[in-house]
Amino acid sequence: MAPPQDPYTPQTFEHDARWTAVDKYVTSHLHNTIPSPASLTATLTNSSTNGLPDIAVSASQGKHLMLTARLISAQRVLEVGTLGGYSTLWLASATPTTRVTSIEISPAHAAVAEESLQKAGVGERTEVLVGAGLDVLPKLAAEVQAGKREKFDLVFIDADKENNWAYADIAAGMSRSGACLIVDNVVRKGELANDKTEDERVLGGRRVVENVGKDPRLDATVLQTVGEKNYDGFLFAVVK
Repeated sequence: MAPPQDPYTPQTFEHDARWTAVDKYVTSHLHNTIPSPASLTATLTNSSTNGLPDIAVSASQGKHLMLTARLISAQRVLEVGTLGGYSTLWLASATPTTRVTSIEISPAHAAVAEESLQKAGVGERTEVLVGAGLDVLPKLAAEVQAGKREKFDLVFIDADKENNWAYADIAAGMSRSGACLIVDNVVRKGELANDKTEDERVLGGRRVVENVGKDPRLDATVLQTVGEKNYDGFLFAVVK
């Protein structure tokens, strides 16, 4: 079996000029308000300037996350994998009162994200907890169980793929009935269906799909996507 991979190393991108052109066309016409294009650009620029990898969600994916959160009037959002705060900003913009708790393993990345979120005007409604997901999530779950935190309305998991199921399992236990759980990057250019793979990231995707399918707490599907950020896809689940 292949050794675990660096969670910040992106998969090799598969590009198609049509996918990128559609993303750019759609974004130019359908996004011009909240969050402001200037704040989004500043967040990406801050990440790039500080040497963070270019693995944040695309603008179209970010808008989809925000609209999903808005559809269910999400007030409490949990994110596993902050990176530079780009997806965090999208999620925090769902409603004027949406609060996001985000977990980031890298202190340096967390500092960049916090700076960007403050400049974007959502710093008071976002908290970045530094630590490994498997260390931080049980502590949050204990706080929810003790009544110190309310259950979450939406969970976005975009961290090391090997632990997808572990994250989803804990998150489902501290999410309300009707909450949405999204696990990003599970399709991986179609490798999700490869039962001979030795890639730990793909195996992480297969594990979360198969385990969610057997979990009585969850009802889910996987949506394949194409765009400027590759051919990939995400698992979309609802907590029963």
